[in-house]
Amino acid sequence: MADTSTPRAITCKAAVVWNPSEPLKVEEVQVDPPNSTQVRIKVLYASMCHTDITYWNGYNIGPLFPRILGHEGAGVIESVGEEVKDLKVGDNVMLLYVGECGECSNCASEKTNLCSRYPLLGSDDGTSRIYSKGQRMYRMFSSSTWAEYAVVESNYVVKVDPRMPLSHACLLTCGFTTGYGGVWKALKVEKGSSVAVLGLGAVGLGAVKASQILGASKIFGIDINDTKRDKAIAFGVTDFVNPKHSGKPISQLIQEATGLLFLHTLECNQGVGETLLIGFPPERKVELNLVPMIFGRTLKGTNFGGVKIHSDLPKIIQKCINKEINLGDLITHEVSLADINKGFMEYMKQPNCVKVIIKF
Repeated sequence: MADTSTPRAITCKAAVVWNPSEPLKVEEVQVDPPNSTQVRIKVLYASMCHTDITYWNGYNIGPLFPRILGHEGAGVIESVGEEVKDLKVGDNVMLLYVGECGECSNCASEKTNLCSRYPLLGSDDGTSRIYSKGQRMYRMFSSSTWAEYAVVESNYVVKVDPRMPLSHACLLTCGFTTGYGGVWKALKVEKGSSVAVLGLGAVGLGAVKASQILGASKIFGIDINDTKRDKAIAFGVTDFVNPKHSGKPISQLIQEATGLLFLHTLECNQGVGETLLIGFPPERKVELNLVPMIFGRTLKGTNFGGVKIHSDLPKIIQKCINKEINLGDLITHEVSLADINKGFMEYMKQPNCVKVIIKF
């Protein structure tokens, strides 16, 4: 068992991006012990997200390189700081990028999940505790999970029931939960609603599953890859639509569909409908017709689906344990850390890819 009284720096492997858009390099790194409020985690599984590509390209975050990517991960606590009370060595945990102190005005509000005390760290805050070749590695958000060990502020860590496989737990640390929460917490879909989901990756399938569990009568799954059809139907899609086959714009296809609520689109049916924007967009600015808003439509955004990590996430974990949600069906590829470029630069581009996981 790890020595929790005098933890020392650990030498291990991590995937490092030295410059924007360059292939990842597996390097030897040194991971410092946690400070008084942090924990050090042996990462056992991580997964890949398109936000990792955004940071890999240096989009909207400044020249923060060298960097260790990865913000989805799960593992076992190796050592803890002396002020950490609710976590201990040996706990199975997930690493998150949003916190929840439970005391600030934001945590007390039902309108946001962004804690004021433990905010989402869009860029490195200067407290990274990982080094390689004499240089401090910049983090991604609050963790950097594409490394064998990670040091994280304890509030960003959620304990996982041992009945849940860590290969599944890592999938709840971003994409799937973002989509699921978007329907559950942000849109508050009601029984009998109609929902349209554009894009049937992990985020989209999370939205589909939440819509099904909440009792939506019609769930339109829209994707340009026919290979997504069977998986989408398994998660709850009632009508799969590939807009490439119709010759009509997506907005028209959605307008022709019967329903009141549509997700992930800028054009809804006449007079009613809510649109939720999720994830980093390919472009920061788009043209928007304001007239539909005047006639009652709603456009809004969300981060991590509005899910609070300590209050709400355990409820999703329990649904996974109860087999109401089968996260294993999201996994289409698995790689080792040594083969991370194959997963990141090859598998993620394949049309049938939903989630690539890294097994350490």
